[in-house]
Amino acid sequence: MIGLSCRLLVHVAVVLLAPPLLLGVIGKTKAFLTGRIGPPILQPYYDLWKLWHKGAVYSRTTSWLFRAGPMVALAAFLVAALLIPLGSQPAPLSFFGDVILWAYLFGLARFATVLAAMDTGSSFEGMGASREVTFSSLAEPALFLGLAVVARQTQSLSLSQMLGPALAHAWAVSAPALGLVAASLFIVLLAENARIPVDDPATHLELTMIHEVMVLDHGGPDLGLILYGSALKLFVLGMLLVQLFLPGMPWVGLLVLCLLIGAVESLMARLRLVHVPRLLMAACALAAMGLLLVWS
Repeated sequence: MIGLSCRLLVHVAVVLLAPPLLLGVIGKTKAFLTGRIGPPILQPYYDLWKLWHKGAVYSRTTSWLFRAGPMVALAAFLVAALLIPLGSQPAPLSFFGDVILWAYLFGLARFATVLAAMDTGSSFEGMGASREVTFSSLAEPALFLGLAVVARQTQSLSLSQMLGPALAHAWAVSAPALGLVAASLFIVLLAENARIPVDDPATHLELTMIHEVMVLDHGGPDLGLILYGSALKLFVLGMLLVQLFLPGMPWVGLLVLCLLIGAVESLMARLRLVHVPRLLMAACALAAMGLLLVWS
């Protein structure tokens, strides 16, 4: 019982403290590859601390939906983080079929964010919400197809078992299929976290923004919750990807993933909006090919 409590405390502590560090590593990698010093690795923590000590300003046209959006999204990501294992230990929340709940928690977070954006009555935020929903409808099939491949090979619908010892045997049997799934999930990770080449998290041009345009009216603590939730989302999806591709080495894998994201954002330009659906359809095709391989 004491061991279970300690494992739960360690899991929660890592989930709460580690996510902003990933953004710092990505930022530092991009600065290094472009010949700049860049902000310190701990800059995301400083930004969150500053935002959470500011006041909030709300428009008279908004309702409780606008205020609830960041909190609901963050709560969904926190529950999703409790469902995914960190390393060899099972997740604190684990049951048969939890992978389905895990995937739909991201949909709940998106739904809350979109409602908050539309509640402002801003045409720009409505445009961003429309883009977010459109592109997510292409990214979600790739995610579910990829999870279906892993579930098929591990004979489980629980993340703790899907990413457990059975995965090593699955790689020995179906390495090509899982390789396709890993490539597909990497594209999904970039899209879901508004990273280049799908979106640019640092842009301020409303006509080309997707995710960031939905949070233009948020400020202070609410914006801090959104930024923290984005970091947590990157952490959770990244942990899924690295434990799929590098089973048994999650922390090294997260570091490599951050370096890879920083390299991609330094070497590639943001795609035009009309080309984003093609990239997401390619992710769906990769996952579907993987599923065909394991079912053949």
